[in-house]
Amino acid sequence: MKLGLGLYRHMLRDEEFAFARQCSCTDLIIHLANYYSNDREIVKATDEKVNYGDSKAGESIWSLESLLELQRRAQARGLRIYGIENFSPADWYDVLLDGPKKEEQMENLKQIIRRVGQAGIRCFGYNFSLAGVWGHQKTTRARGGAVSTCFHADQLDLEARIPNGEVWNMTYDPNAPEGHIPDIGYEELWARLKWFLEQILPVAEEAGVMMALHPDDPPMPCLRGTPRMVYQPELYQKVLDLVPSPCNGIDFCMGSIQEMTHGDIYEALEQYAAQGRIAYAHVRNVRGKVPDYTEVFVDDGDIDIRRTLEILHKHHFDGVLIPDHTPQLQCGDPWHAGMAYALGFIRAQLMALQDG
Repeated sequence: MKLGLGLYRHMLRDEEFAFARQCSCTDLIIHLANYYSNDREIVKATDEKVNYGDSKAGESIWSLESLLELQRRAQARGLRIYGIENFSPADWYDVLLDGPKKEEQMENLKQIIRRVGQAGIRCFGYNFSLAGVWGHQKTTRARGGAVSTCFHADQLDLEARIPNGEVWNMTYDPNAPEGHIPDIGYEELWARLKWFLEQILPVAEEAGVMMALHPDDPPMPCLRGTPRMVYQPELYQKVLDLVPSPCNGIDFCMGSIQEMTHGDIYEALEQYAAQGRIAYAHVRNVRGKVPDYTEVFVDDGDIDIRRTLEILHKHHFDGVLIPDHTPQLQCGDPWHAGMAYALGFIRAQLMALQDG
């Protein structure tokens, strides 16, 4: 197992690479989509009136030259970019919505995966969702009053429809006509995923890139009038069986799996780790389940993190672990302090496993 750090687009700077290496990380999972612009916006509070902002299509940051340069700079700091998480919504909205540009956008996604492989990047995380990551708010219910992320369904209009020109909680067309995206059922959403996988997986296999599906966050069965896909642990197996491929993998987000109402996180981890289908894992802790939960410090929630790492170790998992987000410590640099705390805890657990 490798210790890594997730860095958002605005963080792809040499000083952030240095921070990761100083915290003993060897690998990075990076985000190129522009949903956060500063540290305070990470897991930004959103509702029916506020989303993650505007998404732009065809940006040069996705070029082969850009990916190679990012990898070179990471390697200069003793790191490797192991994965990228999420396409920009503006680059694949019609793949998600089954719109008229889906074939054209699919060809661009294939090119992105080819470039990712050429840059020596091992996996690509994605979230096949119409509503996306939506409805989270901020709270001070983590230990010591630390600011963290929460989801309280009773404080939201869960049926607020997604307006035209928006998908995955970002605006791709600010001039779209009034109205909302068409309602669809679960079968239609799964049919769209199958088409996507049938198109992308052969390219991923050639490129040596594992596609890694993130579970629904929050894992509600329906959100904003749209069906969700992986809102229970057993639904991951349906994804893996839908289009069998060694590159059809998952991003095992411990927090999201724990927040689900069915199953058991340890049984799910056994099931998918035994199949070798976990590309990388998000290590964070929570208290509660949907429709009401709060993210807490990695050592202070409902998940026994040591037990999860023992399961991964037993199944010879050799991917990357990252604390995808964490409560922020009250100091001059809350995000970095919170991440350093989480990384130190995970590092200590890994060292204990190595020592037997």
